[in-house]
Amino acid sequence: MKKIPIIGIIPLIDYSKDSYWMVPGYVNGLKQAGALPVILPTIKTDTEAEMLADMCDGFLFTGGQDVDPAIYSEKKSELCGECCPERDVMEKLLLETSMKRNKPILGICRGIQFINAVLGGTLWQDIPKQFSDKLTHCQKPPYDIPVHDVSILNDTPLYELLKKECISVNSYHHQGVRELSPKLKCMARSPDGLIEAVYSPEYKFLWAVQWHPEFSYEKDENSLLIFKEFVSCCSA
Repeated sequence: MKKIPIIGIIPLIDYSKDSYWMVPGYVNGLKQAGALPVILPTIKTDTEAEMLADMCDGFLFTGGQDVDPAIYSEKKSELCGECCPERDVMEKLLLETSMKRNKPILGICRGIQFINAVLGGTLWQDIPKQFSDKLTHCQKPPYDIPVHDVSILNDTPLYELLKKECISVNSYHHQGVRELSPKLKCMARSPDGLIEAVYSPEYKFLWAVQWHPEFSYEKDENSLLIFKEFVSCCSA
């Protein structure tokens, strides 16, 4: 019998309601791809990270608040939104532990930004003001509708998976990758040049995308394929 992988999902935190919560698509997308998703508690120690790594076969780094600019050695400007110290601490611990153990990781939206920042890259604190306002990067609902294309680079795992040089994606973010971490490689860019997908060639599976497959996997085959590839690597 094929093993069903357990995938830990980083919780979303709402300070105004003093609550943890979750977008259903993160859970249901992974379930449809063949995994058993588990919404994680926040953690603060290496020991807790090791315990979660013992329990889970992979981790999904979800969207959420802005990444603290201190992580990439910048001061927080008025362009930066609310940050989430609990998640910054938790995700750094899990990222380091997972990479040490070669556990598969998929990052979405904040996920690509956080992974890039922790691994030595930098971010645009606000894309429209600092980079470009010529493309819709922060769409209005519904979020399952594509609003721009991304070009997929040849000789990347994403191209090998989708077999496409261009796909249409949804987009809901105001920050993004500025300088790419030396530990990551670009897999896709939007027409204005923003990095939209990355991977690490040194690990079993360390991918991250700027768009939102959790909103589009039911309508978009490409989104579901990304979830399935992640789950497959967690099963191996």
